[in-house]
Amino acid sequence: MGKIRPSELAERRSSGEDYYVLDIRPRESYRREHIEGSHNVPVYDDLRRGDEGELRRSLAEVPDDGTVVTVCKAGIVARKATAVLEEEGYDATTLAGGMRGWNGYQRGSVGYRLRTVIGRLLP
Repeated sequence: MGKIRPSELAERRSSGEDYYVLDIRPRESYRREHIEGSHNVPVYDDLRRGDEGELRRSLAEVPDDGTVVTVCKAGIVARKATAVLEEEGYDATTLAGGMRGWNGYQRGSVGYRLRTVIGRLLP
């Protein structure tokens, strides 16, 4: 199961690579902020409880002809969504750091830059 850093996702999207960004956070969180062009399937709470059913029922909405990037608050629960997608045959990856990471990248925060450097140094 892979992950993609926010900077890498932004670069690839701007170069024209097609990614389906699947935001699994609750609808209200998605309404407050989200990655432009992302799609919301609010299964975050279900996956936290270990219930994959709603995500599996929602897969008909998710195209299977490209890479799906899953997004949650911090990237932890999105890993569960990525695992389900992979089980179902999707090419899926998780956005490292979730929306927190994305927002840190967008703002160029010191915390994001430090995590990026540390992440590159550690295996």
